[in-house]
Amino acid sequence: MSTAAFAGNPPAAADAGLSYGPRPAYLISKLPEGALKDNLQSCLGQTPQRTDFSIGHRGAPLLFPEHTVESNIAAAQMGAGILECDVTFTKDLELVCRHAQNDLHTTTNILTSDLADTCITPFTPADGGTPAAAECRTSEITLAEFRTLQPKMDSADKTALTAAAYQGGTAGWRSTLFADDATSMTHAESIELFKSLGAKFTPELKSPAVEMPFNGFSQADYAQKLIDEYKAAGIPASDVWAQSFNLDDVLYWIENEPEFGKQAVFLDASYDLDGFDHNNPATFPHDFAELHAKGVNYIAPPMWMLVTSEDGKIVPSAYAKAAKAAGLKLITWTLERSGPLASGGGWYFQSVSGLTTDDSMYYQLLDVLARDVGVEGVFSDWPATTTYYANCMGL
Repeated sequence: MSTAAFAGNPPAAADAGLSYGPRPAYLISKLPEGALKDNLQSCLGQTPQRTDFSIGHRGAPLLFPEHTVESNIAAAQMGAGILECDVTFTKDLELVCRHAQNDLHTTTNILTSDLADTCITPFTPADGGTPAAAECRTSEITLAEFRTLQPKMDSADKTALTAAAYQGGTAGWRSTLFADDATSMTHAESIELFKSLGAKFTPELKSPAVEMPFNGFSQADYAQKLIDEYKAAGIPASDVWAQSFNLDDVLYWIENEPEFGKQAVFLDASYDLDGFDHNNPATFPHDFAELHAKGVNYIAPPMWMLVTSEDGKIVPSAYAKAAKAAGLKLITWTLERSGPLASGGGWYFQSVSGLTTDDSMYYQLLDVLARDVGVEGVFSDWPATTTYYANCMGL
């Protein structure tokens, strides 16, 4: 994929020049012999098509800093039909694309900028067994100040002795080639960009790292302002999947913006609860039928919660079966977040770690999620992988 295509103004959707790049072919080559490999190999000559099954997770953050113009253009050119802006707010209550309210110290150059003194926890160097630390919040700076920051790959070197070194630490399987030229966005700017790229929208209302109301800005105000920016841009509710880990946000949209509420996505963090077991319904904190009765139509857990291993194969988990039986639609996250899979895949593959020995598992897991679990879409850090599969399988 030509890096020149990402420079300057975003291309019109018709001129986006969709491309898979070499990664899908590489992953397919590592698959064990069998029907899945045969099917995917038979599509090597196919023409890429945009698909809503492929969701850009903060854009394409294996290549560009997340939540930037360039990262999302890359994701769209990989065929992602839906793009994500995680939504936080500035001190002057403007909505911006940022994964967390308190991640500026890992996603921007704030620690070496003139805004370092706004950080609620100034940089402290590593000292013996104590790691380096800092915390910088978007809500501590204005939009004008936010725009002065340079985005970078999300990382931190916790062994660092200086602020400049702390801003390094990028995983070796993520590129830093284009980080210096990446451009941050407001939420409204993301809407304009995604529309120009022919993509749909999945904004996530982030949990504030501050006490709400914040300067008179309530949680309901926050949830409403997100929706208002789509309405102001003339975006139909059918093109928007608003997300939140906070069930109250989802219920707010269902009650107060019912057209948008139909596709509101409840991000399920049950994994954080003591005793939760995705294969034991007695430990599920949510009654799926009750959620659906309240108007929740979409639920989105991480990939590992939807699958388990059985007789050496990946199969749907009890959680997946129960959610589907209650009529809920499933979206999941995040493919290719784990890097190379030779060592079991880490957090995102924990329920099938015993079967995860190489990168072919990306397609093996994706196939089970699509065919057997029946997910509606998959977030990916490199959307071309998911796009290729969806195009080949007619999704």
